[in-house]
Amino acid sequence: MTRAPSIPCRLAPPTRAVSSAPHADRRRTHGDGHGSDGLVLAGTTGEGSTLTDEEKIRLWELAVSEVGDEAYLIAGTGSNDTAHSVHLTEKATEVGVDAHLVVCPYYNKPNRLGLIGHYHAIARATDKPVILYNIPSRCVVDMDNDLLRELGQVENIAAVKQARYENVEPIEGLDLLAGNDDMLARVIDMGGTGGILVSSHLIGREMRRIIDEPESRHEIHDAWKDLFKAMFITSSPTPVKAALNMIGVEVGGLRLPMVEASEEEKGVIREVLQRLGVLQLS
Repeated sequence: MTRAPSIPCRLAPPTRAVSSAPHADRRRTHGDGHGSDGLVLAGTTGEGSTLTDEEKIRLWELAVSEVGDEAYLIAGTGSNDTAHSVHLTEKATEVGVDAHLVVCPYYNKPNRLGLIGHYHAIARATDKPVILYNIPSRCVVDMDNDLLRELGQVENIAAVKQARYENVEPIEGLDLLAGNDDMLARVIDMGGTGGILVSSHLIGREMRRIIDEPESRHEIHDAWKDLFKAMFITSSPTPVKAALNMIGVEVGGLRLPMVEASEEEKGVIREVLQRLGVLQLS
């Protein structure tokens, strides 16, 4: 089974339909050239929750066509409707992505048996790796380590993107990926393989150094902690899209119910980018 890359970049698309994106190539090149070795398409940063199925499929098609031979492509195919998630997973597999990122079902709060059935159905819908996404702050439901170990024995379930801060540990049968920027150093210390990280859009090379330079890992992490905090000054992906626009990677605004950063929030983000030299790094 193909292993997920260390730092896939969560590509932020334009506000309009992806088929009319005039700056898509620059956004992709920015990610590829800044330490990321893969792309997450239609995840949280890419506003997957407000893209139509048609837009997601078109996005995956464009990515496979343009960079399918160069980057590891991960499609966000999760939903709180198992049948819908199976459908998206089948479509993404047909298009030719390399893996699927499948968020824990949100809102309807399934129990353990429901979660097991959900992920079994999705894993059967593809021959590509499935990355579990555990983010209780958004989904309410938390997949505990015992459940993750059980799911790690399911064919095609290959990794977990862990965005829970408490009780994080390696899981037999699963690659462990950091789901929060400020967790990366800790996750790598315990044997994790990488992360799917918001700040990789801005300082991908530095995030790569956290993985590749163990002697300096925590020093590098601490140097960027203010940026990690700024990227969550309000609901993501609002801050990172503001930051990308500031450094000249044009991603436009957001779709409702998400809104652009306020002037006060932009001021905080701009100050951090300037103080840490990110505007010059771009």
